[in-house]
Amino acid sequence: VVFQELEKLGLRDDVDLHVYEVPVEYQTVQRLIPALWKKHSPQLVVHVGVSGMATTVTLEKCGHNVGYKGLDNCRFCPGSQCCVEGGPECIDSIIDMDAVCRRVSALGLDVTVTISKDAGRYLCDFTYYTSLYQSRGRSAFVHVPPLGKPYSAEQLGRALQAIIEEMLQLLEHSEDKINCQHEH
Repeated sequence: VVFQELEKLGLRDDVDLHVYEVPVEYQTVQRLIPALWKKHSPQLVVHVGVSGMATTVTLEKCGHNVGYKGLDNCRFCPGSQCCVEGGPECIDSIIDMDAVCRRVSALGLDVTVTISKDAGRYLCDFTYYTSLYQSRGRSAFVHVPPLGKPYSAEQLGRALQAIIEEMLQLLEHSEDKINCQHEH
């Protein structure tokens, strides 16, 4: 429902938005995330997950590699309890989530945005780490509360629109700086 709102609102004209629903299954995530990166080679992938414990829109700073003990919707759990064997314990997004949080909060939307360093060691965290590993940090993860607790689909759609636009702006700004340094 939130994504229907986001698709209705849209993003800037120069942004191609592709929306996929990722099943709550470890093995599907391990197959699907690399396939999507290969297919689209996107500038950024933003994952959105619903958390029953969230009361704010939460920007996740990093994904974790180990500690996956919960069974997925197929009653499966990785034997190694990790995403990528031999991968780093934690991967940070290259997006400055503090800056995104400050900028979106300053817009005065009727939604509270906060920061987290723990996406929960379940499918959300697993997906985020897998995507961060695949993209060398060019991924983001946003946790949203369940609909109506307290926000409507429309409020969440507007918040996500603002968050993604700020992320893209920060990304473009940092790439301009990098390109600028290469030219000298």
